[in-house]
Amino acid sequence: MKDDPRRRHVAAYPFRIELVPRFGDMDLNRHLNNVAVARFYEEARVRFHFSLHERPGLERFRVFIAHIAIDYLAEGNWPDPLEVGVGVVHVGGSSYRLGLGMFQRGGCIGLCDSVLVHLGEGGSASLPPLLRSALEGLRLRAE
Repeated sequence: MKDDPRRRHVAAYPFRIELVPRFGDMDLNRHLNNVAVARFYEEARVRFHFSLHERPGLERFRVFIAHIAIDYLAEGNWPDPLEVGVGVVHVGGSSYRLGLGMFQRGGCIGLCDSVLVHLGEGGSASLPPLLRSALEGLRLRAE
């Protein structure tokens, strides 16, 4: 994640959301707690998926998380708002990888990768064509 320079620019992410840290999200050093940071990524990922569910034909797809990795690049501070960007990094046969970036005061303070697997009746299943098309349209942008 750290080696992809486009990931450090908020404009590279086709989906973005602003989130406001709470006082309780701080640790003893007055920085955003690592668990709180993971929750902010979760909120952005969920809202990204809700935006997909609003598209005709995609109201009912289900996914599960197979892997999450977080790189902490700088300290986050309360009460400054966060902007979290989400973009598709890779689309496979039954799974896809999202790249997320967290920004505060114009700088990138962290990166997250999430691998999600499409869920069918008996476990993982091929990505439906409509979902695949939507994901391809939300790829991480070049600088």
